[in-house]
Order: sequence, then C-alpha cells, then structure tokens
Amino acid sequence: MPELPEVESTRRLIERAAGGHQIVKVWCARDSIVFDRVSAARMRLALTGRTVHAVQRRGKHLWVELDQRPWPCFHLGMTGHFQTRDTEPLRLASSPTIDDNDWPPRFTKLHLSISNGTELVMTNKRRLGRIRLQENPPGESPINQLGFDPLLDLPSLGQFSALLTRRSTAIKTVLLDQRFAAGVGNWIADEVLYQARVAPIRKASQLSDGEVKRIRLRLKHIVEVAVRANAKASNFPRTWLFHRRWGRDTNATLGGHRIEFLTIGGRTTAWLPTLQK
Repeated sequence: MPELPEVESTRRLIERAAGGHQIVKVWCARDSIVFDRVSAARMRLALTGRTVHAVQRRGKHLWVELDQRPWPCFHLGMTGHFQTRDTEPLRLASSPTIDDNDWPPRFTKLHLSISNGTELVMTNKRRLGRIRLQENPPGESPINQLGFDPLLDLPSLGQFSALLTRRSTAIKTVLLDQRFAAGVGNWIADEVLYQARVAPIRKASQLSDGEVKRIRLRLKHIVEVAVRANAKASNFPRTWLFHRRWGRDTNATLGGHRIEFLTIGGRTTAWLPTLQK
C-alpha cells in the first residue's frame, strides 16, 4: 500500500498538474465500490467548472480544495495512483515499472481534463481505493480520526513518548496504527525499528527513554529522506533495510546480518535479530 512518501508525491503531482487551473471536463467510471457513497453524476457536477486552489494531504489521505464545496477526497488503497500523459504512474516504491501505453490507462476511475491542457487520471486496479465528496475533509471521518502526521506535525519528544509508552502492544503494531501515526505503513515501520535498533515485538510501554528518542528521530529522518527522493526506491540510501525486505527471502542479509521474517498484527515484518534488541 502506498505510504506517506508515495502519497505526498501524488499530492505534488496533482498540485503541479491542476493547481490554480479549472477542471473543464470530468469522466467517472461506474464503480460503486471506489466511489464511496457518491454517484458519477454527482461527482461530475461537483468538479466540472471548479478551480483547484490547493491539494492537501494527511497520512495516506488526499483532498483537493476547490473554489466551491464539496471537495473530492482520495485514498489510494493498495494499487491506486495518479498520472498525467507525460508522467510515469506513481506506484508503491517497491513495485516494478509496468509498461502501459494506453491512454487513459486501464482501470481508470476518474479522468479530469484541466484548462491548461493537462489530463489527470486516477487508476485503481484492485478497487481498494476510495473517492469521496466532503464539505470539510479534515474535520470529517476518516481524516479526523488520524493521529499525527510525521511530516506535518511530528510531536515533541515529550509528547511522542507519552503517546507511545501508554500503549501495551508491540511497537510494530503501534507504528502501523493510523490513529497513532498517520501515513506510516509496513516498510516505514520496519525501517524505523531497524535503524533505531529496536525489536518489533517489544511492547511500546516497556521501551526506554533512549529507545523512544531513537524511534522518533529515525521516523522523522526516514520520512523526510523518502519524500525528498520523491518516493523512488532507487534514490533511497543503499544501507536501508527497504532494499532487502521484500519477498520473504530466507537467505537475505544486510551488512552481514541475517534478515528474519515474522507476522505481527497480520503484517509481514522484516528485522535483524542480531541488531534489534
């Protein structure tokens, strides 16, 4: 699933493509799953002729501020992405590039024609993404249920410690909870714990002050580096666990240390037992 860096890159793409311009034409697929409680006709009416003032993000959620409400909100799900004719589709950083010369691409759910001549589409192959219309997205569910955003409003060390250590579940589970940290997904959580040298099975409430500090610092660093890299895996530091964690390879190593895999909270977890205590 796209995590904070991928979604931030998507936000910037939409802003570059449509910011300050008018939506002149809207096409919507007939998909009552992806379009959450909004008909294609209502979506077309809400978007056509509107000017894009800003594109906002919190965690893995996006919304577009128009010159008139309601505003469209997006969650990319497992396979959702936006693209224009002249940009590569933005996919999960670990995903291979897939050649698709069709336009609009297969599995397009929303196709916007912008007054500057740009065409912007959202595709969603597995139909796990969601498109909504809301009057006040940050004040409504699901966005108002999210925790802090590590890029936008990372808490102070004292606040972070208080939020973290009152949890009695495994630290990996806490990091994946969107009510704790919005936008942190599986690969970011594994990377944070690897770099902080903390075992993913440790209970959050039993972490030392030093461990909490390291987790916060690595969370901030990893998110900022991944965003600067535009969520492109090839631009991530080669020392990151990210490059070795996929596919549950039982022979995988990093720096001479074996990578092991276990399941925590239903998610595959990669870690290095010799380094993470």
